Amino acid sequence: MDNRTQEFLTHPVMPLLMRMSAPNTVAFFIQSIVVLTEVWFISKLGTNSLAAVALAFPLLMITQTMSGGALGGAITSAIARSMGANDIDKAEKLIWHSIAISIGGAISFLVLFLLFGQELLYLLGGRGLILEESYEYCTFLFLGGIILWLSGSLSAVLRGMGNMRFPAILMVLSSFLQVFLSSGFILGWYGFPKMGVPGAAIATLISSSLMVIIIIVKLLSASVPAKLKLSKLRFSKYLFSNIFEVAIPASVSPLLTVGTILVLTGLVGTFGTEALAGYGIGSRVEFLMIPLIFGIGTAMTSIVGANVGAKNIERAETVGIYGGSTAGAVSILIGVTLAVFPDAWIQFFTDDVKAYEITKLYIQIVGPFYIFQGIGLSLYFASQGANAMKWPTLATIARFLIASMGGGVSINFFNLGIESIFVSSSFAMMVFGTMIFISIKKGAWR
Repeated sequence: MDNRTQEFLTHPVMPLLMRMSAPNTVAFFIQSIVVLTEVWFISKLGTNSLAAVALAFPLLMITQTMSGGALGGAITSAIARSMGANDIDKAEKLIWHSIAISIGGAISFLVLFLLFGQELLYLLGGRGLILEESYEYCTFLFLGGIILWLSGSLSAVLRGMGNMRFPAILMVLSSFLQVFLSSGFILGWYGFPKMGVPGAAIATLISSSLMVIIIIVKLLSASVPAKLKLSKLRFSKYLFSNIFEVAIPASVSPLLTVGTILVLTGLVGTFGTEALAGYGIGSRVEFLMIPLIFGIGTAMTSIVGANVGAKNIERAETVGIYGGSTAGAVSILIGVTLAVFPDAWIQFFTDDVKAYEITKLYIQIVGPFYIFQGIGLSLYFASQGANAMKWPTLATIARFLIASMGGGVSINFFNLGIESIFVSSSFAMMVFGTMIFISIKKGAWR
């Protein structure tokens, strides 16, 4: 058995979890700083451009969460379970199935966007220049979608083998490249053509392309236990099912999470462009928390998957409870810090008074509830490793219904202010995290 897989099955849980989480946490944290840096670049273009980015954000998020979250987690889970069962042949065949699914997913998203994208952005409140900038950004993003999907799925393949460090290092290097390219393409620095908001999409695609090329070279080398071999290019219904049995229920989470953001964006949009810009800043700042959760969660997917593959369910549950609690503690620390000191960071993103106040209101209401987001999202990834997605799916549905219906009813029937939308979102977050945590304590993985 591969040495890393043996570690997953035998080493003390907390030190193992911290060691496996650290590379991803650092990498995703740096990537989140890149996202915020891009928002800062775009803020130099004005409030309308910030509003355009807020409109496009749900579509960017669904691409990233479907490719790197739902599909990526399913791939990591399938590979990790194969490694835990010491079935290298199966793992190598799964790599080709992962690539095929990624290409299919990217093409499907492109077709859907070309058919309905502009109408969706219009429904969310996009008008005039805001709609034009947002649509142009999304067009570039989806035309290059195969790059983003392959970046997520191939990184997931390496994590499934227990290799957290290599994709993390690549992500850090591509993030630095993305900052340089973003400043050039968005603002026209260094002699680059000034493209405005769409320049952010171009920078993302170029930096992701570099990641894809390097990972493919890595998978062709002798340094990985399961390799990308042409001789293993044989597709089977069974192996597709191995990925889809996790990916399909797991996809409900990003779809409904983005659905929630779409509904909330539409509701916030009724309060004006400045409100939309403020909400866009607040929701992007949440990326400071996501990398930490994702770092812990992706490590749990691999460790839990290997233990489930080896029929060691009790150890898998221990990993889940320890990891979820750690993610919750880190998340509330970030949320409370942002809520207590809003004036220390909002000023860097906007000088529009109304947008400033909306951002401050958002983070002070939602920030303290980040603990539940941390617990729920990390255990969602761990449940992918356990191939047990029933309760994460139900919790995600509950979150969508509470946030969207609560926000809609509060402003349309009770004529409450924009803060009622944020309160509904916070309560939904609490239900989401609590449901998944209790389900695992009650034996959902058994």
